[in-house]
Amino acid sequence: MKEFITHAIQDEYPDDFSWCYGCGRLNEAGNHFRTGWEGEETVTYTLPSETYTAIPGFVYGGFLASFLDCHGTGSCSLALHRKNGHEPGDGAIPPRFVTASLQITYNKPTPQGQVLKAVGQVTEIHPKKWKVDVKIFAGEELCAKGEVVGVVMPSTFTE
Repeated sequence: MKEFITHAIQDEYPDDFSWCYGCGRLNEAGNHFRTGWEGEETVTYTLPSETYTAIPGFVYGGFLASFLDCHGTGSCSLALHRKNGHEPGDGAIPPRFVTASLQITYNKPTPQGQVLKAVGQVTEIHPKKWKVDVKIFAGEELCAKGEVVGVVMPSTFTE
């Protein structure tokens, strides 16, 4: 399994918007989730540290929610960036999304010590509002799934 994203959308975010605990590349304490394309699906890989233990041997559900959330908003950004004729790495600044809603269902306990893969399917709902269906796998096992509705970051965030 490929476990590294060469051109992640988070690498393209301006410095002012790269501080998210989940996916911000400038947040030294953060998780540095990186989202990219794998065919027509979006993917993010992570290996949770033991800091995110629920009970010994299993990943804390809050970590999975954060993983799903950042994968979802990154997927929204990737999709709109592509719709606008761009890809990560081409020098264009991508749109930044924030979460309007997050829903997660835990299918089974998620084992620690395994690379997790989030896979997203993006559906455009409105020019400023996007929905992403996300599945989180440990190996071939579906551990969690959910939905993120992302909205283009309001201009009030930059004022």
